[in-house]
Amino acid sequence: MTSSLPLRQLGSSGLRVSALGLGCWQFSQGRGLFGGFWANLPDGEIDAIVSATIEGGINWFDTAEAYGGGQSEKALAAALKKAGQGPDQTIIATKWMPLFRTARSIGKTISRRLDSLSGFRIDLYQIHQPIAIATVRSQMAAMARLVKEGKIRHVGVSNFSAKRMIRADQALRRLGLRVVSNQVHYSLLNRKIESNGVLDAAKERQISIIAYSPLEQGILTGRFHDRPDLVRALPSSRRMMGGFRPARMARSRPVIEALGEIASRYKATPAQVALNWLIHFHGETVVAIPGATKAAQARDNAWAMSFTLTRDELDHLDRVSAFYKK
Repeated sequence: MTSSLPLRQLGSSGLRVSALGLGCWQFSQGRGLFGGFWANLPDGEIDAIVSATIEGGINWFDTAEAYGGGQSEKALAAALKKAGQGPDQTIIATKWMPLFRTARSIGKTISRRLDSLSGFRIDLYQIHQPIAIATVRSQMAAMARLVKEGKIRHVGVSNFSAKRMIRADQALRRLGLRVVSNQVHYSLLNRKIESNGVLDAAKERQISIIAYSPLEQGILTGRFHDRPDLVRALPSSRRMMGGFRPARMARSRPVIEALGEIASRYKATPAQVALNWLIHFHGETVVAIPGATKAAQARDNAWAMSFTLTRDELDHLDRVSAFYKK
Protein backbone atom coordinates (compact mmCIF):
# COMPACT_ATOMS: atom_id res chain seq x y z
CA MET A 1 0.00 0.00 0.00
CA THR A 2 1.16 3.54 -0.66
CA SER A 3 0.32 6.99 0.60
CA SER A 4 -2.05 7.48 -2.39
CA LEU A 5 -5.05 6.51 -0.28
CA PRO A 6 -7.81 9.14 -0.07
CA LEU A 7 -7.36 11.70 2.68
CA ARG A 8 -10.09 13.47 4.61
CA GLN A 9 -10.31 16.89 6.21
CA LEU A 10 -9.85 17.00 9.98
CA GLY A 11 -12.71 19.12 11.25
CA SER A 12 -12.70 22.65 9.84
CA SER A 13 -8.90 22.71 9.59
CA GLY A 14 -6.77 22.48 6.51
CA LEU A 15 -5.24 19.23 7.75
CA ARG A 16 -5.74 16.31 5.38
CA VAL A 17 -5.35 13.02 7.21
CA SER A 18 -5.64 9.34 6.41
CA ALA A 19 -8.76 7.74 7.90
CA LEU A 20 -6.49 5.92 10.34
CA GLY A 21 -3.60 7.37 12.32
CA LEU A 22 -1.25 5.63 14.73
CA GLY A 23 -1.84 5.95 18.46
CA CYS A 24 1.52 6.14 20.24
CA TRP A 25 0.74 5.59 23.93
CA GLN A 26 2.65 2.29 23.69
CA PHE A 27 5.85 4.23 22.92
CA SER A 28 6.04 5.37 26.57
CA GLN A 29 8.69 2.68 27.19
CA GLY A 30 7.39 2.00 30.68
CA ARG A 31 7.97 5.52 31.95
CA GLY A 32 5.72 7.91 33.81
CA LEU A 33 2.38 7.46 35.53
CA PHE A 34 0.71 5.91 32.47
CA GLY A 35 3.68 4.16 30.88
CA GLY A 36 3.24 0.88 32.75
CA PHE A 37 0.06 0.08 30.85
CA TRP A 38 2.23 -1.30 28.03
CA ALA A 39 5.32 -3.47 27.86
CA ASN A 40 8.57 -1.62 27.21
CA LEU A 41 9.11 -1.54 23.44
CA PRO A 42 12.76 -1.42 22.30
CA ASP A 43 13.78 1.38 19.95
CA GLY A 44 14.16 -1.04 17.05
CA GLU A 45 10.57 -2.22 17.35
CA ILE A 46 9.27 1.35 17.53
CA ASP A 47 11.26 2.18 14.39
CA ALA A 48 9.75 -0.82 12.59
CA ILE A 49 6.20 0.09 13.68
CA VAL A 50 6.55 3.67 12.45
CA SER A 51 8.07 2.57 9.13
CA ALA A 52 5.30 0.02 8.56
CA THR A 53 2.70 2.65 9.40
CA ILE A 54 4.09 5.09 6.83
CA GLU A 55 4.40 2.36 4.20
CA GLY A 56 0.73 1.54 4.82
CA GLY A 57 -0.36 5.03 3.79
CA ILE A 58 -0.93 6.50 7.25
CA ASN A 59 0.23 10.11 7.49
CA TRP A 60 -0.44 11.12 11.11
CA PHE A 61 0.51 10.13 14.63
CA ASP A 62 -1.11 10.84 17.98
CA THR A 63 0.97 11.12 21.13
CA ALA A 64 0.82 13.05 24.43
CA GLU A 65 2.82 14.68 27.18
CA ALA A 66 1.37 12.11 29.62
CA TYR A 67 2.69 9.16 27.62
CA GLY A 68 5.88 8.58 29.56
CA GLY A 69 6.36 12.25 30.44
CA GLY A 70 7.28 13.05 26.84
CA GLN A 71 9.03 9.74 26.14
CA SER A 72 6.48 8.76 23.50
CA GLU A 73 7.00 12.07 21.71
CA LYS A 74 10.77 11.58 21.74
CA ALA A 75 10.58 7.98 20.52
CA LEU A 76 8.15 8.93 17.76
CA ALA A 77 10.32 11.81 16.54
CA ALA A 78 13.42 9.63 16.49
CA ALA A 79 11.63 6.89 14.56
CA LEU A 80 10.21 9.35 12.04
CA LYS A 81 13.68 10.73 11.36
CA LYS A 82 15.06 7.22 10.86
CA ALA A 83 12.23 6.61 8.39
CA GLY A 84 13.32 9.68 6.42
CA GLN A 85 10.27 11.75 7.34
CA GLY A 86 10.26 15.51 7.81
CA PRO A 87 7.72 17.96 9.25
CA ASP A 88 6.14 18.56 5.84
CA GLN A 89 5.50 14.85 5.35
CA THR A 90 3.99 13.97 8.70
CA ILE A 91 1.12 15.27 10.82
CA ILE A 92 1.67 15.21 14.59
CA ALA A 93 -1.03 15.46 17.24
CA THR A 94 -0.07 15.69 20.90
CA LYS A 95 -1.78 16.71 24.15
CA TRP A 96 -1.41 18.88 27.24
CA MET A 97 -2.46 17.30 30.56
CA PRO A 98 -4.52 19.75 32.68
CA LEU A 99 -4.49 17.91 36.03
CA PHE A 100 -3.55 20.26 38.90
CA ARG A 101 -2.46 23.00 36.46
CA THR A 102 -3.69 26.41 35.47
CA ALA A 103 -4.10 27.46 31.85
CA ARG A 104 -0.79 29.34 32.11
CA SER A 105 0.91 25.93 32.03
CA ILE A 106 -0.15 25.52 28.39
CA GLY A 107 2.18 28.33 27.32
CA LYS A 108 4.87 27.57 29.88
CA THR A 109 5.28 23.92 28.83
CA ILE A 110 4.98 24.18 25.06
CA SER A 111 8.75 24.42 24.67
CA ARG A 112 9.08 21.00 26.30
CA ARG A 113 6.66 19.52 23.81
CA LEU A 114 8.53 21.05 20.89
CA ASP A 115 11.88 19.95 22.30
CA SER A 116 10.60 16.39 22.73
CA LEU A 117 9.37 16.37 19.13
CA SER A 118 12.82 17.46 17.98
CA GLY A 119 11.95 19.61 14.98
CA PHE A 120 8.53 18.17 14.17
CA ARG A 121 5.76 20.71 14.48
CA ILE A 122 2.58 20.32 16.50
CA ASP A 123 -0.19 20.21 13.90
CA LEU A 124 -2.90 19.49 16.47
CA TYR A 125 -2.61 20.33 20.19
CA GLN A 126 -5.30 18.84 22.40
CA ILE A 127 -6.53 19.31 25.97
CA HIS A 128 -6.06 15.74 27.17
CA GLN A 129 -9.07 15.45 29.45
CA PRO A 130 -11.79 17.62 30.99
CA ILE A 131 -10.92 17.38 34.70
CA ALA A 132 -9.14 20.67 35.38
CA ILE A 133 -8.89 23.62 37.71
CA ALA A 134 -8.65 25.89 34.67
CA THR A 135 -11.82 26.99 32.90
CA VAL A 136 -12.53 25.98 29.34
CA ARG A 137 -12.40 29.63 28.33
CA SER A 138 -8.93 30.18 29.82
CA GLN A 139 -7.62 26.97 28.26
CA MET A 140 -8.88 27.99 24.82
CA ALA A 141 -7.42 31.48 25.21
CA ALA A 142 -4.02 29.94 25.98
CA MET A 143 -4.30 27.60 23.01
CA ALA A 144 -5.26 30.49 20.74
CA ARG A 145 -2.13 32.39 21.80
CA LEU A 146 0.01 29.42 20.78
CA VAL A 147 -1.64 29.35 17.35
CA LYS A 148 -1.02 33.07 16.86
CA GLU A 149 2.60 32.64 17.98
CA GLY A 150 3.05 29.88 15.40
CA LYS A 151 3.87 27.22 18.01
CA ILE A 152 0.90 25.01 17.15
CA ARG A 153 -1.35 24.89 14.09
CA HIS A 154 -4.75 23.72 15.35
CA VAL A 155 -6.64 23.07 18.59
CA GLY A 156 -8.45 19.94 19.69
CA VAL A 157 -9.91 18.47 22.86
CA SER A 158 -10.11 14.97 24.28
CA ASN A 159 -12.72 13.18 26.39
CA PHE A 160 -14.94 16.28 26.35
CA SER A 161 -18.70 15.94 26.79
CA ALA A 162 -20.97 17.50 24.18
CA LYS A 163 -21.63 20.51 26.41
CA ARG A 164 -17.96 21.08 27.20
CA MET A 165 -16.93 20.59 23.58
CA ILE A 166 -19.47 23.19 22.46
CA ARG A 167 -18.23 25.65 25.12
CA ALA A 168 -14.65 25.16 23.92
CA ASP A 169 -15.66 25.72 20.30
CA GLN A 170 -17.63 28.84 21.21
CA ALA A 171 -14.66 30.24 23.16
CA LEU A 172 -12.31 29.66 20.23
CA ARG A 173 -14.77 31.12 17.73
CA ARG A 174 -14.69 34.39 19.62
CA LEU A 175 -10.93 34.34 18.99
CA GLY A 176 -11.25 33.53 15.30
CA LEU A 177 -10.44 29.82 15.62
CA ARG A 178 -12.29 26.51 15.89
CA VAL A 179 -12.04 23.25 17.80
CA VAL A 180 -11.23 20.79 15.02
CA SER A 181 -11.47 17.48 16.89
CA ASN A 182 -12.59 15.67 20.03
CA GLN A 183 -10.63 12.53 20.82
CA VAL A 184 -12.86 10.04 22.61
CA HIS A 185 -13.19 6.35 23.42
CA TYR A 186 -15.21 4.88 20.58
CA SER A 187 -15.49 1.38 19.17
CA LEU A 188 -18.10 -1.25 18.32
CA LEU A 189 -17.98 -2.18 22.01
CA ASN A 190 -18.24 1.40 23.29
CA ARG A 191 -20.75 3.50 21.35
CA LYS A 192 -21.82 5.91 24.09
CA ILE A 193 -20.97 9.01 22.03
CA GLU A 194 -23.91 8.09 19.79
CA SER A 195 -26.38 8.45 22.67
CA ASN A 196 -24.85 11.17 24.89
CA GLY A 197 -24.85 13.96 22.31
CA VAL A 198 -21.13 14.04 21.52
CA LEU A 199 -21.39 12.63 18.01
CA ASP A 200 -24.43 14.73 17.08
CA ALA A 201 -22.77 17.93 18.31
CA ALA A 202 -19.57 17.06 16.45
CA LYS A 203 -21.45 16.57 13.19
CA GLU A 204 -23.36 19.83 13.64
CA ARG A 205 -20.16 21.81 14.23
CA GLN A 206 -17.88 20.06 11.73
CA ILE A 207 -15.69 18.69 14.52
CA SER A 208 -13.96 15.42 13.76
CA ILE A 209 -14.17 12.53 16.19
CA ILE A 210 -10.80 10.84 16.79
CA ALA A 211 -11.59 7.36 18.11
CA TYR A 212 -9.09 5.97 20.59
CA SER A 213 -9.16 2.32 21.72
CA PRO A 214 -10.95 1.49 18.44
CA LEU A 215 -10.16 -2.20 18.92
CA GLU A 216 -11.09 -2.11 22.61
CA GLN A 217 -7.55 -2.98 23.79
CA GLY A 218 -7.46 -5.91 21.36
CA ILE A 219 -10.80 -7.50 22.30
CA LEU A 220 -12.19 -6.82 18.81
CA THR A 221 -9.39 -8.87 17.25
CA GLY A 222 -11.25 -11.93 18.53
CA ARG A 223 -8.08 -13.62 19.67
CA PHE A 224 -8.85 -13.40 23.38
CA HIS A 225 -12.33 -14.97 23.45
CA ASP A 226 -11.18 -18.58 23.32
CA ARG A 227 -7.70 -18.07 24.76
CA PRO A 228 -7.85 -17.18 28.49
CA ASP A 229 -4.10 -17.82 28.61
CA LEU A 230 -3.58 -14.76 26.39
CA VAL A 231 -5.65 -12.66 28.79
CA ARG A 232 -3.60 -13.86 31.75
CA ALA A 233 -0.39 -12.91 29.92
CA LEU A 234 -1.44 -9.26 29.62
CA PRO A 235 -0.03 -6.66 32.06
CA SER A 236 -2.29 -6.48 35.12
CA SER A 237 -3.09 -2.79 34.53
CA ARG A 238 -4.29 -3.55 31.01
CA ARG A 239 -6.44 -6.47 32.22
CA MET A 240 -8.12 -4.27 34.83
CA MET A 241 -8.71 -1.26 32.56
CA GLY A 242 -9.32 -3.12 29.32
CA GLY A 243 -12.56 -4.91 30.17
CA PHE A 244 -11.35 -8.49 29.91
CA ARG A 245 -13.77 -9.80 32.55
CA PRO A 246 -15.48 -13.08 31.55
CA ALA A 247 -18.98 -11.57 31.56
CA ARG A 248 -17.95 -8.79 29.20
CA MET A 249 -16.14 -11.21 26.91
CA ALA A 250 -19.26 -13.39 26.70
CA ARG A 251 -21.50 -10.41 25.96
CA SER A 252 -19.30 -9.29 23.07
CA ARG A 253 -19.12 -12.69 21.38
CA PRO A 254 -21.99 -11.98 18.90
CA VAL A 255 -20.09 -8.91 17.69
CA ILE A 256 -16.90 -10.95 17.27
CA GLU A 257 -18.78 -13.62 15.33
CA ALA A 258 -20.33 -11.03 13.01
CA LEU A 259 -16.91 -9.46 12.41
CA GLY A 260 -15.44 -12.87 11.59
CA GLU A 261 -18.20 -13.68 9.13
CA ILE A 262 -17.77 -10.40 7.26
CA ALA A 263 -13.97 -10.62 7.40
CA SER A 264 -14.02 -13.92 5.52
CA ARG A 265 -15.63 -12.18 2.53
CA TYR A 266 -12.74 -9.72 2.25
CA LYS A 267 -9.92 -12.05 3.27
CA ALA A 268 -9.51 -9.67 6.18
CA THR A 269 -9.37 -9.99 9.97
CA PRO A 270 -12.09 -9.12 12.49
CA ALA A 271 -9.94 -6.18 13.63
CA GLN A 272 -9.71 -4.78 10.10
CA VAL A 273 -13.48 -5.01 9.69
CA ALA A 274 -14.02 -3.30 13.07
CA LEU A 275 -11.76 -0.42 12.02
CA ASN A 276 -13.42 -0.20 8.61
CA TRP A 277 -16.83 0.14 10.28
CA LEU A 278 -15.58 3.01 12.45
CA ILE A 279 -14.18 5.06 9.61
CA HIS A 280 -17.15 4.58 7.26
CA PHE A 281 -20.38 4.21 9.26
CA HIS A 282 -20.64 7.96 9.94
CA GLY A 283 -19.26 9.16 6.62
CA GLU A 284 -15.99 11.04 7.19
CA THR A 285 -16.76 12.34 10.70
CA VAL A 286 -14.79 9.62 12.51
CA VAL A 287 -11.10 8.85 12.17
CA ALA A 288 -9.37 6.32 14.41
CA ILE A 289 -5.99 5.81 16.04
CA PRO A 290 -5.31 2.13 16.68
CA GLY A 291 -2.02 1.41 18.38
CA ALA A 292 0.49 -1.27 17.48
CA THR A 293 3.16 -3.07 19.48
CA LYS A 294 4.52 -4.90 16.44
CA ALA A 295 5.21 -3.88 12.87
CA ALA A 296 2.88 -6.62 11.62
CA GLN A 297 0.02 -5.07 13.60
CA ALA A 298 0.74 -1.67 12.06
CA ARG A 299 0.60 -3.19 8.56
CA ASP A 300 -2.65 -5.00 9.39
CA ASN A 301 -4.21 -1.80 10.73
CA ALA A 302 -3.30 0.15 7.61
CA TRP A 303 -4.81 -2.51 5.35
CA ALA A 304 -8.19 -1.80 6.96
CA MET A 305 -8.31 1.34 4.79
CA SER A 306 -8.04 -0.66 1.55
CA PHE A 307 -11.68 -1.75 1.31
CA THR A 308 -15.13 -0.38 2.18
CA LEU A 309 -17.92 -2.38 3.78
CA THR A 310 -21.29 -2.38 2.03
CA ARG A 311 -24.20 -0.47 3.55
CA ASP A 312 -25.81 -3.78 4.53
CA GLU A 313 -22.63 -4.90 6.30
CA LEU A 314 -22.27 -1.58 8.10
CA ASP A 315 -25.89 -1.75 9.22
CA HIS A 316 -25.59 -5.37 10.35
CA LEU A 317 -22.67 -4.50 12.63
CA ASP A 318 -24.68 -1.53 13.88
CA ARG A 319 -27.51 -3.86 14.91
CA VAL A 320 -25.42 -6.55 16.61
CA SER A 321 -23.49 -3.94 18.61
CA ALA A 322 -26.48 -1.73 19.49
CA PHE A 323 -26.26 -2.79 23.16
CA TYR A 324 -23.04 -0.77 23.44
CA LYS A 325 -24.76 2.54 22.72
CA LYS A 326 -26.01 2.54 26.34
